[in-house]
This record gives sequence, C-alpha cells and structure tokens, in this order.
Amino acid sequence: MHISEGVLSGPVLAAGAAIAVAGTGIGLKKIDYDHIVHVAILASAFFVASLIHVPIGPASSHLILNGIVGLLLGFAAFPAILTALLLQSILFQYGGLTALGANAVIMAAPAVLGHYLFLPLLGKSSKFTFVGGFLAGFFSILVSSLLLGAALWFTDQNFFKTSLLIITWNIPIMIIEGIVTGFCVAFLLKVYPEIIPVNKK
Repeated sequence: MHISEGVLSGPVLAAGAAIAVAGTGIGLKKIDYDHIVHVAILASAFFVASLIHVPIGPASSHLILNGIVGLLLGFAAFPAILTALLLQSILFQYGGLTALGANAVIMAAPAVLGHYLFLPLLGKSSKFTFVGGFLAGFFSILVSSLLLGAALWFTDQNFFKTSLLIITWNIPIMIIEGIVTGFCVAFLLKVYPEIIPVNKK
C-alpha cells in the first residue's frame, strides 16, 4: 500500500503533501493530551502491522490497521499515521520521503472518514461494536485502495489496469482487516473502555 519514490507526478505529490499538512494540523489541535498515550499506542500498532505479512496465493500482503486507528482517534489519526509512515520510510525504506504526504492521505483520510461513519455503532452492544469495527476496517482498506489507484491514475492514465489490480488484490485484506478490527474493538470495549471515544465524558 506504500507508494515508492519516483512513481507519482509532481502535482499529485504536492496535493498529497498539502492535504497531509492540513489533516495533521487539525489532528494535532484535536488531540486530547490527557489521552496522548492512546495516540502513541495506536501509531505503534500501525507501524508494526506492516511487518506482519499475510500469505495470499503465491505472494503476500500485510495488515495496515488504519481502520482501528481512525475509529479510535478521529482526526488524530493523521499525525499518528504520518509519524508511523515517516519512521517506516527512514528505518525500512517503505514508501519514500517525497511520497510521504500522499501515503499519509491514502491511509489516514479513509481512517478519519470511517471514524465519523462507524463510531456511532460502538458501545451499543458487543455485536454492534464488532460490526462497527468490521465496517471501519473493511471500509478503510477499500477507500485506501481507491485513493491509491486514483493517485496512480492521475499521475498517468496508463496506470488504470494497475489501479484495478491493486483494488482487487486488496479484497482479502479488506475482509481480514475488518475481522481483526471488529475483534480488537470488541475486546477493548470490555477490558479498556476508556480508549473508546464514545465512552469518554
């Protein structure tokens, strides 16, 4: 899901950087500093998730967990994901510094949108919480795949088939992310409800 250096055009990179800066600025203002440890924990989970590879046929992919990050953090997902992507780029050469803004938007924007769409389902019951988590995980990967495909297409329309392949390739990951996110949120609701935004007073 990471876009490497030298792939995207200048205008796409510039647009991604501008949106990432705006989203990060809003996210930093919205962080509740009494719960900043939650941001750190979820940023760490996002960082580590890409190191766990899932076999898919002859190849493999990895979890992203942007759904649960967005669901629990809202706009604070932008600085959390941006920080994790920066460290991934520096330490493991995942993505690149010039593509950092675009990668952040691809992964953080759907996460934030999922927060506002599916957060109302959390806390009603364990069943609704699981469904909300599943939808947030599935939705975030789906929209991230679409944004990645759009970024490639706006760079060069010859990337259209590649974009379709990326979206299709990530369908199993959408399902896996949905299940993982659903179980994680349901578990957190039982053992650490303070991290669920709907339970904050």
